[in-house]
Amino acid sequence: MPDDNGSGLLLVMMDVEPAHEAEFNKWFDEEHFPQRMSCPGFVNGRRYRALEGDPRYLAYYELTSPEVLESEPYKEMSAPSPWTQRVFPHVTRVIRNVYEDITPET
Repeated sequence: MPDDNGSGLLLVMMDVEPAHEAEFNKWFDEEHFPQRMSCPGFVNGRRYRALEGDPRYLAYYELTSPEVLESEPYKEMSAPSPWTQRVFPHVTRVIRNVYEDITPET
């Protein structure tokens, strides 16, 4: 059942070249994550680093609905910034999935 957290979820998992990890994390924490969280329809988000296994990094974003990812505000932030253009070539793998809440009502 959808609640105040929304009915959509964006899950992104990434690996990055070890020599560029510090810059990747700085970019993600200072630019990418705050930008996403400022987009209307993004309700909550978190980042994780794997203790073992891969991909090494995971971010998830709760969305008011999956359609948020089709909105103009989201599309406007899709153009890569200069910082993104410097960092992203060192990302070695990206897994990105969009989900909708199918929890039954209780």
